[in-house]
Amino acid sequence: MATQVKLPRLGQGMDEGKVLQWLKGEGDTIEKGDELYEVETEKVNVEVEAPAGGTILKVLVDAGQTVEIGTTLAWIGEAGESVPEETGDAPAESGGEPAARAASPAGAGAPSGADTSAPAEVNPDSAPKSPQGGARAAGASNAATTPTGADYGSATAAPPARGEGDRVKASPLARRMAAEQGVELGSITGSGPDGRIVARDLEGVTGGAAAAAAPAAAATSSVQTGEGVERIELTSMRKTIARRLTEAWSAPAFFLTKDIDMTAANALRANLLKHVGEGDVRPTVSDILTKASAVALRRNREMNAHWAGDAILRFEAAHVGLAVATDAGLVVPVIRDAHAKTITEIAADRKRLVDKARAGKLQPAEFEGGTFTISNLGMMGVDSFTAVLNPPQAAILAVGATVDTPVVVDRRVEVRPIMTVTLTCDHRTVDGAVGARFLESLTRHLEDPTSML
Repeated sequence: MATQVKLPRLGQGMDEGKVLQWLKGEGDTIEKGDELYEVETEKVNVEVEAPAGGTILKVLVDAGQTVEIGTTLAWIGEAGESVPEETGDAPAESGGEPAARAASPAGAGAPSGADTSAPAEVNPDSAPKSPQGGARAAGASNAATTPTGADYGSATAAPPARGEGDRVKASPLARRMAAEQGVELGSITGSGPDGRIVARDLEGVTGGAAAAAAPAAAATSSVQTGEGVERIELTSMRKTIARRLTEAWSAPAFFLTKDIDMTAANALRANLLKHVGEGDVRPTVSDILTKASAVALRRNREMNAHWAGDAILRFEAAHVGLAVATDAGLVVPVIRDAHAKTITEIAADRKRLVDKARAGKLQPAEFEGGTFTISNLGMMGVDSFTAVLNPPQAAILAVGATVDTPVVVDRRVEVRPIMTVTLTCDHRTVDGAVGARFLESLTRHLEDPTSML
């Protein structure tokens, strides 16, 4: 009996994916577990393995097409076996999701998000019940704008698809985007199966809450490409980053800045380097900072939290995300249970995750579920900066360079290595005193590393 190849859910919050390329074609013989096709999600490109062995009888979704979770992409069976012609347009999940491996961006954009996130590696599409969750956006307003352009159909296009009870058929991601943009779904013509409204139908549409941004958008779109102007189409990842950062910027945030004497932390690193064996990862100041932040989070649990819309979620474990710049954009791999790991173990995790991030090979589980984020630009010579929140996390720490600075110690002027950090906090989740206490703990752990024990 022929086996359906359905688009699996490759990460929390994934509602649809774009088939970038087929690695095997119709008529090819494959084994179960062979790499079958590459799909682009919001946060990563993934090579998906075949769920069964046999002959590829029919490919139903062309490369470049975006479809919802559970859509039948192809059929695998015995040579000559007949299969249905239609696609499985119902968004139901397949019984067993094929194994997947993250792939390097193939010009189409790859590795959250925050989304990343965007930063952010936590999807805000549903109220979370674990560190992987996020806050659901508010409902859409009644304001509406009729979409224009080839992507959204012509003036004679069929009316939006309606389901039972005259309910507009739309993917969960499309509903969330409509809510964020203040767009009435009833005004949109869907391009998905049976006229279902999918995310691409909302791209570029403004209305309601987003109306204030319309003049700027119109001005941007009036610029004509030509000599000296390069047009770069947005990847799924860049769209996600833009959406997540816009969401983050709307949060009421406050900022706390602190200068930290890194004399003791530098001495600790020098001591650790003496014991590095051949082939071991050399610990960095960032690794010490990750450990100190994780311990401070455990001792100030109010900071180790998510904003969930109608509740605040506080977590026992400190899962620290590290903002990593890649050619495709910013990703935030997560060091899990950083509070329980040694600095050497954190260094090994950091090296592995950063290497995978820059190679475009992160698995979704490796950039989801963070409870706090560190963004370090000190190695690039930046003295200090302010980082944008990584929703739904309560805070993000921006780390500047360590600079030799004259300071007063016991009424004498000495030169000390001073590092400036800035903590961005979501005021809905934490208050200023909470952030100040966290910075006080962090400072103590870095200036006296024995306090982390």
